[in-house]
Amino acid sequence: QVQLVESGGGLVQAGGSKRLSCAASGFPFTRNAMNWYRQAPEKERELVAYISSTGVITKYVDSVKGRFTISRDNAKNTVYLQMDSLKPEDTAVYYCGARYLYSDYWGQGTQVTVSS
Repeated sequence: QVQLVESGGGLVQAGGSKRLSCAASGFPFTRNAMNWYRQAPEKERELVAYISSTGVITKYVDSVKGRFTISRDNAKNTVYLQMDSLKPEDTAVYYCGARYLYSDYWGQGTQVTVSS
């Protein structure tokens, strides 16, 4: 079955950095685009970053452009989210996501808290 396991969250001061990882299994990772989402308290989940199957194409929500970088290692079935210049408003649970056989999958999420 599809499994997505996020790691790397935690507490960081504003202006700091974090790198999130997502280990994927149960589907053809190398042929799948991947996404990072986040959900802040009392807010809807939002798409933060997208990466194509080969990693050539990346897209970001405007609020993180220039600060976050999505990447992938297809040899390790892992997708990353490098987050720099973090702001308190980046505080959220971060999820990686994949769409496979017309269904959407997310991991359990990893909490990122940015203190001011």
